[in-house]
Amino acid sequence: MAVMTAAVLTTEGAVARGEARPPAAAAQQPTPVTTTALTAGPITGAEPACMRVKGAEACVGPDGSDRPGIWIEDTRNDKLHAAVEYHLNEYLGTKYVIHNLGGKGEIRGNREIGRTVTFRAAVYEGNHRVKVGRWKTVRNLTKYPVRRDTEVTPAAARGRSERCTSTKGGASVCFHERDTYVFACDTRADEYQARAEYFVAGDPTARYEIHQLAGLGTCGKAEHGDRSVSMYRASVFNGSRRVATRQYKYN
Repeated sequence: MAVMTAAVLTTEGAVARGEARPPAAAAQQPTPVTTTALTAGPITGAEPACMRVKGAEACVGPDGSDRPGIWIEDTRNDKLHAAVEYHLNEYLGTKYVIHNLGGKGEIRGNREIGRTVTFRAAVYEGNHRVKVGRWKTVRNLTKYPVRRDTEVTPAAARGRSERCTSTKGGASVCFHERDTYVFACDTRADEYQARAEYFVAGDPTARYEIHQLAGLGTCGKAEHGDRSVSMYRASVFNGSRRVATRQYKYN
């Protein structure tokens, strides 16, 4: 039986003030800063759990629903775009973002989610976040959750992948195309964060990001089932400011 709780992560756990990375201990066993239980009953049938801000609606749907997994809808006709930010399996060392670039009424997302999903809706202008909602956590919405895989090193990611790219600033991106998964790895000891930016299935209207926040020698992993990576690049950020990147490569 799926049970829903709400989580208000006022500092994204240990990730606060420009996505500064959490200490190693927090990366291994992260916990939300504040968690508030809801009195609402369990999610049943095809009922998704949703969070909204003006211009964006983010939902996590259970198996058997019209849209299982995590999804973001753009609900306003303007120059901004909707995005969903989320963590999987109560691990704050990696944050995922899906940018919906398709315009009003369009829905983009990823079916592959963890046993626990902590998510929120946001609105962006380009790469700048202009509006964000509160965090919510949902649990046990899929029979086949993505496993928590937090001990992969950059060397191991290269060994498990078919293609990789990197920046001199300390980020590498690697991926495998059968049962597609993508790694974003931090390869430099500094205050910056590694990030993977990529598109899947040839769709230019949904940009996927993996923000690796746990520090040097760590990798974040995203899974995409049978959808192949079509464009990808590695970047380094200082919070929301890009400090190093590569041109997109085509797969």
